[in-house]
This record gives sequence, structure tokens and C-alpha cells, in this order.
Amino acid sequence: MTQVEQRFAERAVARRRRFLVLSILGVIVGLSLAAYYAGCVIQDPSYPLKGRGVLVLLILLNARNNLRQYRFAGVLQKLLPAGGSPA
Repeated sequence: MTQVEQRFAERAVARRRRFLVLSILGVIVGLSLAAYYAGCVIQDPSYPLKGRGVLVLLILLNARNNLRQYRFAGVLQKLLPAGGSPA
């Protein structure tokens, strides 16, 4: 593993918890926004949803990507040498 790859892996492992928190927050925000828009549609059936639905979808996809990065960081953590120096 090169020095650049080593530093990249170490930074990803250091950010592992951040990825999980961002993923959880993304799901909460996406679902809350979807519930809000559903309430708006219930009150006013002519409420436009096209752009708003795309926004909810993008937020949830971003949360999924953060969860994927969390999992990759966990795998990298297992692959990195325990001493921190490249082998």
C-alpha cells in the first residue's frame, strides 16, 4: 500500500462515526420531509409533489451513500495494520 493510499484509508477510518451519524440524520430528515409533504397533500390534493419528491429521494440516497461509506471504513479498519505504519 502506498503512502497516499495509507493516508486515505486512515482518514476514512477516522471519519467512520461521522458517516453513521450523517446516514441516520439523512434518513430522519428524508422521512420527516416525506411525512410533511404527505400531510400537505392530505390537506390540499392539488399540492405539487414532483420536485419535492425528487428532493426527498436525493436526501435518502445520500443517507444510503453515507451508510455505504461507514461500512467501507469498517472494512478498511480491519485491513489496516494495527501499528499504523505501512507493511
